[in-house]
Amino acid sequence: MADKAKWYVVHTYSGYENKVKANLEKTIDNRNLHHLILDVQIPMEEVIEEKNGKTKVVQRKKYPGYVLVKMIMTDDSWYVVRNTRGVTGFVGPGSKPVPLTDEEVEAMGIVEPIVDIDIEVGENVKIVKGPLVNFIAQVQEINMEKKKIKALVNMFGRETPVELDFNQVEKIL
Repeated sequence: MADKAKWYVVHTYSGYENKVKANLEKTIDNRNLHHLILDVQIPMEEVIEEKNGKTKVVQRKKYPGYVLVKMIMTDDSWYVVRNTRGVTGFVGPGSKPVPLTDEEVEAMGIVEPIVDIDIEVGENVKIVKGPLVNFIAQVQEINMEKKKIKALVNMFGRETPVELDFNQVEKIL
């Protein structure tokens, strides 16, 4: 259907946004759909709340009941998102989801962090986040679009391939 990843708005049960995001990310991992569904976000805003005379800065959902998904629209990706528990459907007429325009994405405050990584293929990196924290990995491949690296980690005496986000690793100086 589409060859370029675009942002789509997914309608959820109110209060289920975080569960939908977690379920969707788990499904993406389980079915290995990282190449189709690239990002899932819940737009948040900082609000100053006053309770009992004390002011507090709190994170609040900008659009309750909605989750934004950056994906390449195919029958598989549509099916996975549409059938995630808590999702009531895509925003758009009938079964034809309408992607957001670049202007709408900007207006909604979706920021895709620009990550500049100073790592090259063949270098060793230290894993600083996730289940493999403190392991040393050798970089095999760098994917700038998905902001991920593929690396080999020495576990139990054998090299194991892993996929890591840029923010999960740091260069060994």
